[in-house]
Amino acid sequence: MKIDLKADVFSVLAGEGEEKTRTIAGVAVPYGVDAVALTGAVRIERGAIRAEGKPKFIRDHDLSRPLGVVTELIDSEDALLFEAKISATRDGDEALVLASDGVLDSVSVGLDVEDFEYDGRTMVVKSAVMRELSLLAYGAFQEAKVASVAASEPEEPTEPEGESEVDQESKVEAAEPATIETPKVHAAPKSYRLPSAGEYILAMRRGGHDFAQLNDNIQQVFAATGDVLVSDAAGVVPTPIVAPVYDNINPLRPIVNALGARALPESGATFIRPYVKVHSSAAAQANELAGLSTADFEVDDIVITKKTFGGKLVLSEQVIDWSAPSMLDQAITDMAGQYALATEKYVVDQMAAAITNSQEVVLTSTTDEEEFVRDLYLAAAAIAETGNYLPNALVVAPKMWATLGGLTDSTGRAVFPQASPISNIGTLRDGVTAWNGNPLGLNLVVSNQITDQAIGDQDADDYYWLLNTRGVEVYEQYKGFLRDETPGTLSVTVAVRGYFAAHVVDVNMIRVLGPNAAFA
Repeated sequence: MKIDLKADVFSVLAGEGEEKTRTIAGVAVPYGVDAVALTGAVRIERGAIRAEGKPKFIRDHDLSRPLGVVTELIDSEDALLFEAKISATRDGDEALVLASDGVLDSVSVGLDVEDFEYDGRTMVVKSAVMRELSLLAYGAFQEAKVASVAASEPEEPTEPEGESEVDQESKVEAAEPATIETPKVHAAPKSYRLPSAGEYILAMRRGGHDFAQLNDNIQQVFAATGDVLVSDAAGVVPTPIVAPVYDNINPLRPIVNALGARALPESGATFIRPYVKVHSSAAAQANELAGLSTADFEVDDIVITKKTFGGKLVLSEQVIDWSAPSMLDQAITDMAGQYALATEKYVVDQMAAAITNSQEVVLTSTTDEEEFVRDLYLAAAAIAETGNYLPNALVVAPKMWATLGGLTDSTGRAVFPQASPISNIGTLRDGVTAWNGNPLGLNLVVSNQITDQAIGDQDADDYYWLLNTRGVEVYEQYKGFLRDETPGTLSVTVAVRGYFAAHVVDVNMIRVLGPNAAFA
């Protein structure tokens, strides 16, 4: 499983007497902070991340745009700090300039997750390997921005040749500006008025002297006019906005998480996945000197096609500048969520398209405990018969998860209870507050992207999907966000994009349990 988690850069100051050159430093991952990654809500535990060698420092998760290497990782109490050495290349020079200017002020860490658990809907990463660290424009964490970038070698000041100290002092005296007499301006009575709502919000955002001056003006108006009602002071009683913006979609990718996204090959619109098409054989020798069993051994290939997923949004410069909370931040978060949901649904589409009659097991009853358990075992045996692999995941839509949670035995007790009695055969341990569970030892995966994909004459969300996750492979290269400014219309186009591929490499690793056997 791989997670791309964004975090803002913090500056790590050089030690005493140490001069850092061509380096960018900051926070790779803050600990104990929830963030929305492409895989859903994520939290990193302290000490969960380790590095094998020096991770690459790249641009926008694009392996074709290397910037340097991560030279140091420091496990502090609150975060994993990093320092990266930037190579003397064109991309490296550009990255230093853009980071110094605050354009590229965020980082994103790419992880190979080894161990995790769910806290409600939040994936808590307990062990992971850092595969790369990216510099980019937008991050999920707002706690910090770039504070300093060591871009070049410091230059020693030199004295001009052939000049004495007296000559230099003379030049300094000569360079001092002469006093210029300015015209006199006659004072006029100061005029005070209540500010508009826009003026008040703008001054509040600027802070400092501007905000202090505005409040002084307000006090002068109050002193001159006496009692002021709310209707008289619309400028200083603006309508508040309660943040954050409410979002009714939780962009989770539980199936992609369970399968684990692999690195996508950089070149080519397609790529090949080899597999054993015909196996060799072995058997008992009939007698001494008799010929051994022989058979052809054939390796074939599966051609997997890359897909580009993305979306764009055009925002006026005014809505970006005047919105609070930032419309740009809200749009970016929403587009990332829609990208996650679209790629999750694509995996389900590929799985549904691969299912044939031989992959279905008729589910006799969804309400009878004995029949339900027997049918699950029959489906597991069908998977094992083809390759000697047993299933490790039960993938369902929310409505089938509800049926699973409501399954009772002859005494009326839940078959998969929230607690864990000695005699049970698995639990749905968090009840209706989370999807966690291990019915019959299987990893329960619940995805609302299993909807109306057709399996025969039934919808996919009417089935239980029993599978070994090695039979379905997912590949991804998340490219992040692009921003393009259009001066002619004072607008900004923001886009999110990524390359994604999913393929059922072995349909025998999947069985679906449904209410009938009628396939189209």
